[in-house]
Amino acid sequence: MRLLILFLIQMLAFTSAAAEGHTPTAARGKIPFQVGEKLSYVLKWSVIPVGKAKLQISDGESKIGSPAYLFQATVKSYPVVDLIYKVPDHIESYTDLSMTHSLLYRKKQREGRHKRDVRVEFDWGQSKAHYYSKGKHKKTVTLLPGTFDPLGVFYAFRLNPLTDQLEVEAPVTDGKKCVMGKARVIKREKVKVHAGKFDTFLIEPDLRHIGGIFKKSKGAKLRLWDTADNRRIVIKAKSKVAVGHFTAELVSMERIVQ
Repeated sequence: MRLLILFLIQMLAFTSAAAEGHTPTAARGKIPFQVGEKLSYVLKWSVIPVGKAKLQISDGESKIGSPAYLFQATVKSYPVVDLIYKVPDHIESYTDLSMTHSLLYRKKQREGRHKRDVRVEFDWGQSKAHYYSKGKHKKTVTLLPGTFDPLGVFYAFRLNPLTDQLEVEAPVTDGKKCVMGKARVIKREKVKVHAGKFDTFLIEPDLRHIGGIFKKSKGAKLRLWDTADNRRIVIKAKSKVAVGHFTAELVSMERIVQ
């Protein structure tokens, strides 16, 4: 189960393919989401459902004192899985309303006996990100212009039009390192998931800088299916790694921009 959670987190981190940082501003469309949007996914190990995930958007100004989007990702294992390995994870990302960079990133993980409380503060005056673990400062990294955190970049991706064979890149940081996320649009195809049948673009991120379950896995692949409309919602993610096969499939969506 821990591997499945890592898969979801890294799915978000490396959807950075087409984030704004290195994509011409003229190519960006209007913001295709709104406060109140909620996307729900079922998480599977092979064909076995083992948990669920929820992505939602709120107004973050009351939390940090300045205008901001608050993006939240929540992951929970099913009760039958809790008996073996309980997982309640929560991630928060704050970005500016123009969607040009991240402002703050928080992550709370409770996976079995493992506990992690992470906070990444973005100091754009100094172009630095400060990483804190359980309240203690651990590391500082230099930011590239337009850098997003692993969750914020998931939404920044949606600002950019997709086309066949498009290859793009953008900077992303988890507070420990700042890397260039890269990806390529493979093809356009119809995909059916719990939420229905969708016209999508299949996207394959470059995994060379990804750790966790993808590290040293020969032939590792992460594939994402984004809707081919202006909303560019990830409706399915699938991994192929040495430890097994994982999927995340869209079950429902609320307050979607029409």
